[in-house]
Amino acid sequence: MLGEQIIHDERGKIIGTRVLPSTPGQGPKMELTFQSTGKILGIDFNNIGTVQSVPKSEGVLYSEGQGVVTTNDGGSATWTFQGVAKPTGPGMAASFHGSVFFHTASPKLARLNSMCVVVAAEVDGSGNMSAELWEWK
Repeated sequence: MLGEQIIHDERGKIIGTRVLPSTPGQGPKMELTFQSTGKILGIDFNNIGTVQSVPKSEGVLYSEGQGVVTTNDGGSATWTFQGVAKPTGPGMAASFHGSVFFHTASPKLARLNSMCVVVAAEVDGSGNMSAELWEWK
C-alpha cells in the first residue's frame, strides 16, 4: 500500500552516460548520471545520482543506483536504488520503477531512515527526467 508522497515534482537532466565492460553471459552495462531538483518531505532539494543497468530479459533492464540529496537548508541524505527499466523510445528514453532506501543524519530528514520508498521515473529521448516517490507502507 502506498503512503505519503515523499518526493514531489522531481525534474532534472541526464548529464553523463557510459558503457561499462560486460560480465560474461550478460549484455553491456550502461550507466547514466543525472542531476535533479524537487521537494523531499516538503523541503527543496538538489540530487545527483548514478544508475547502472544491464539487460535482464528482452526489453527489460535490471538497474541499481546511488546518489546524494542535499537540501537548501544544509541537510543531506544518501540513497540507493534497485529496480527495473524499460526502454520507451529513442536515445536514453526509459521508464524506471523500483525501491529506494535513504540514510541521513539530518533531523529534518530522519523519517527517511525507516522507510522503504517506491519510485516511478521517466527519461525522455533528450535526457530530461522526472520522478515521483512514495512511502511504501
